Order: sequence, then structure tokens, then C-alpha cells
Amino acid sequence: MIKISFNELRQIKDSLPNGSIHKIATALKLTDDTVRNYFGGQNYKDGASCGIHLEEGPDGGIIEIDDPSILDMAIDILKEYHSDVE
Repeated sequence: MIKISFNELRQIKDSLPNGSIHKIATALKLTDDTVRNYFGGQNYKDGASCGIHLEEGPDGGIIEIDDPSILDMAIDILKEYHSDVE
């Protein structure tokens, strides 16, 4: 299990280049809304919960992540994106 602050998780999401949510969703066979829910979205009509648990606290609270697959892909995309920019 991974713990990260809500604000850190949102920072990662907000730093992703356009199209990344869809890229992650396609690779993991999820809906775009499910991936958005992972990063703090709340569209449970079109997306599912992704095994994250919020504990209230500083920095928006602490998120406990059961399955880091989405987070790992997001970090890999950021590393690739920033290596291309530099």
C-alpha cells in the first residue's frame, strides 16, 4: 500500500500532458472517468472506484492506494514527458 497526500496526487494529475488520462485508461482497460476518480474525481455514474482511501488531514488528507498501477503509469508518463522537454 502506498500513502500520498491528496495535494501531491492532484499535483501529479495536473502535471500530466493532455491525453494522458485516456492513455492510462486505454492501457489498463478502464474508463477515463475511473482514472479521473483515482485522482480525486467523483463521477461514479460513468467511472468506478479504484481502491483509494482518503483520511482527512493536512495537504488535503492522506490517500492510501491499494493498487499503484495508475499512479505508476502517470509517473512514467511524467518522466517521459519531462525528458523530452529538457
